Amino acid sequence: MLRSLHIRDFVIVEQTELQFDAGFSVFTGETGAGKSILIDALALTLGSRGDSGAIREGADKADISAIFDVPASLREFLIEQELDDDQLVLRRVIDRAGKSKAFINGVPGTLSQLKTIGSHLLDIHGQHAHQKLLQRNEQRILLDAHGQHETLASQVRSHWTDWQQARQKLERARSNQREADAERDRLEWQLNEISQINPGKEEWATINADYNRLANASALLEGAASALELLDGEQASALETLNAALHRIEPLLRNDQNLQGIYDAIESARIAATEAASDLGSYLDRAELDPERLAETEARMSAMFSTARKLRLEPEALYDRQEQLVQTLDALNSESDLAGLEQHAAAHEAAYRQAAEKLTKARLTTAAALSRQVSKALQTLAMKGSTFEITIQPAEPGASGMDNVQFNVAAHTGSEPRPLAKVASGGELARISLALSVMANRAHQVPTLIYDEVDTGIGGAVAEVVGKLLRDLGRHHQVLCVTHLPQVAACAHYHFEVQKKQGKKETVSHIELLDDHARTEEIARMLGGVKITETTRKHAREMLTHSD
Repeated sequence: MLRSLHIRDFVIVEQTELQFDAGFSVFTGETGAGKSILIDALALTLGSRGDSGAIREGADKADISAIFDVPASLREFLIEQELDDDQLVLRRVIDRAGKSKAFINGVPGTLSQLKTIGSHLLDIHGQHAHQKLLQRNEQRILLDAHGQHETLASQVRSHWTDWQQARQKLERARSNQREADAERDRLEWQLNEISQINPGKEEWATINADYNRLANASALLEGAASALELLDGEQASALETLNAALHRIEPLLRNDQNLQGIYDAIESARIAATEAASDLGSYLDRAELDPERLAETEARMSAMFSTARKLRLEPEALYDRQEQLVQTLDALNSESDLAGLEQHAAAHEAAYRQAAEKLTKARLTTAAALSRQVSKALQTLAMKGSTFEITIQPAEPGASGMDNVQFNVAAHTGSEPRPLAKVASGGELARISLALSVMANRAHQVPTLIYDEVDTGIGGAVAEVVGKLLRDLGRHHQVLCVTHLPQVAACAHYHFEVQKKQGKKETVSHIELLDDHARTEEIARMLGGVKITETTRKHAREMLTHSD
C-alpha cells in the first residue's frame, strides 16, 4: 500500500507531501489544477520515462519519492536484490540535462527494477484506457492478464520463436540445395583427387630431400671417394703430411715451449682429419647407386605435383587441403540434411501447437467467466439488459497463439452481441472498461489501484454507482481516483483537493486533504460551479451522508 508521496519541482508542483491510508481516496479540482500530475509523478517512481520538460520552471531538477508497505509477493525479489526492508522507498530524480537517477531504499537502481517492483505495488487505469478496448491486440492482452495466462503465453511465444527459426533454417537449406550440391560435387572431386595419392603430412619435404640425394648419387660417391683419398690416401695424403709435421716439431719442444701451441693445433687437425676420413669411409660403405628407388621417388613427386597443379596448390599444401575438405564436406552434409531439418521443424511445430491449444482452453474458460462477471456489473452501470461476450475464434498461428479474441456487447435485451467498435458509445466504453478493471482487480491482489478520470462520459445515477463500486473496491484495496464528478467524490473515504495558485512569478499547484467542512464546500463547487449556494451545500451534505 502507498503510504506517502513527496513531490518537489515537478511540472507546476513546487513541493508537497501527501500521506495515504487504506480505502478509497479521490482527487478533485478545477480543470488544469494538476490532478493528473500526481499520477504522472507516481508513475515515474515506478519506472515510467521522464524528461527535463517535467521539471518545474525555474528549478534545476525534479525529485519524487514514494513510500510503500512491502507486499508478500515482492519480499523474495527484494531479498534477492539485497533491498529488503520494512518499508519500500522509491525515488526518481530528473535534471535539466534529461538525466534520470533511480533509487530503491536509498540504493541506486534501474528502471527495469522499478518496473518489476511497480507491477507488484499498483495498477493504473488511465484516462484513455477505454479507447484501448477497441484494439483487438489489447483485448487479448486484457483477457490473458485477467486469466493469469502469462506463463502459458510466454511458453507459446518461446515455442513460436523456436518453430520459426527451424522453418527458416529448413527453407534456407532448401533454397540453397542446388548451390550446395554443386559445391559438394566440386569439393568431393578435389578430395577424390587428393585421396588417390593420399599424401603424408610432411611427405613432400621428405621425398624432395630423397630425390636430391638419389639423383646426385654418382657425383656424391665420386666426390666422397676423392676427398677420402686426399685425407688418407697412399700418396702425400693430408694425414701423412700432418703426422710428418708432428714428428718434426715434437723434439723441438724440449728447447722451446713456445712451440707447444703450434703442436697442439696440428694434433687437433690430425684428429679431426682422422675422424673425417672415418666418416667418409662409413658414408661410402652405405652409399650406393639405386636407380629403382630414384625412379619411384620421381614418380611419386610427379604424381603429387600433377595433383597440386590440378587444384592450383603447392605440393606441400596437399595434406592440409585434404584435411580441410573433409571438415567442409562434413559441415555441408550436416547443413543439407533436409530430412533431419524437417523433423526438427516438425517437432517444434508440434510443441508450439500443443502449448497454443492449452492456452486456447485457458482463454475459453476465462472468457466465459469474465463475460458473465462483466455482464452482471454492467447492469448496475445503467446498461440494464446489456450483455458482454468474449468470443474466441481460430486464427492463423502466431506468437500470441492461434486465437482471434474479440470483445462484443449487446446494448439491449434481445440484440445480438457485436464488436465494441461498432456498437459502443464513448460512455458505454468507459463503463465496460471500468467493469473489466474492477473484475480484474478483484481477482488479483495488487495493493493499490489508481483510476484517472475513468468516469469520463458518465454522470447522474451512473456516476453514483461508479462511486459506490470504487468504494466497495476500497474495502480490499487502496483505491486512488482522479474525478470531476461529485457523485464519485462523495463516495470516497478521503478527499484531496488540488488547487492552482498564482505565486510571485509562476503558477503552482497545491494539494491538501479536506476536512468535513472543506469537503462539503468542494463537492458543492463541483455541483454548482463557481457560485456556491446553500442549496448546493445542502445537496453536498446529503450526498456525503448518503454515501456512508
